[in-house]
Amino acid sequence: MTREITKIGLAVMDGDLQHPPEAISALWLEVEKGADIAVASRHVEGGGVSDWSLTRRIVSRAAQVLGLLILPNVVGRVSDPMSGYFMVRRSAIQGITMNPLGYKILVEILGRGKIRWIAEVPYLFRERTGGESKLTRAVYVDYLRHLLRLRISLLPLDRFLRFAVVGFSGVFVDMGMLFILSDPTMLGWGLTRSKLIGAEVAIVNNFYWNDRWTFGDVSSRQNRLAQRIRRFAKFQIVCLSGLALNTILLNVQFNLLGINRYIANAVAIAIVTGWNFWLNLKLSWRISGIKA
Repeated sequence: MTREITKIGLAVMDGDLQHPPEAISALWLEVEKGADIAVASRHVEGGGVSDWSLTRRIVSRAAQVLGLLILPNVVGRVSDPMSGYFMVRRSAIQGITMNPLGYKILVEILGRGKIRWIAEVPYLFRERTGGESKLTRAVYVDYLRHLLRLRISLLPLDRFLRFAVVGFSGVFVDMGMLFILSDPTMLGWGLTRSKLIGAEVAIVNNFYWNDRWTFGDVSSRQNRLAQRIRRFAKFQIVCLSGLALNTILLNVQFNLLGINRYIANAVAIAIVTGWNFWLNLKLSWRISGIKA
């Protein structure tokens, strides 16, 4: 049986018995049925953790939520994306270059592999009987960097670059409007009112160029006024959600992970740019919504 398993699949697990070896049989049965990957999960019926503190449970769930925000189509495919216990069919990763960062390689395989059928089996995560935990702050920092790198690599690069250029132009529009409206040598309006107007003008600018250039192939086939208004409304909502996400990510990195505030802000902006692009791709300019 061992030779047959290694010929068809590859298993990954911890060697400190926190992952019960007896679950290998259940993983193999799923792969034998045809699954491209079988994941041992703590979050399906019958699974769980033995004696985790509340803090550890919160951190684990927060890492999962962060993954869902950055890579929803990848992380959302399994109930336990942080699992380090799984079996993958060789043919699902054969010929594919994997470039994981840190220990959480399941996300890399789900993102890059030829994974169509996913099976999950329950297991109870045991407490360590020997050795020391590798789960340090650096592991979570690597996990965040890994998510960001994978997110960027999976984006439609040409369209994403155009989206980024448009976003960069919006910065100048925002700053220009702020100067015209609030500077004492110009109109001298209040800062808050000037900022809100400037931000809205930048949003209008960004929508116009994204609609004409970034997603021009889509919008040209959805050119009725009502369709444009719907796209603009969705674009506004996405921009607001991006602002909220930016604030959350900045605070998590700076206050919880101890990352320098300027580096944390740059990382948050990069993540939110990918987030905004993905949401607009799926909501504002949905290719699947085009009628022939």
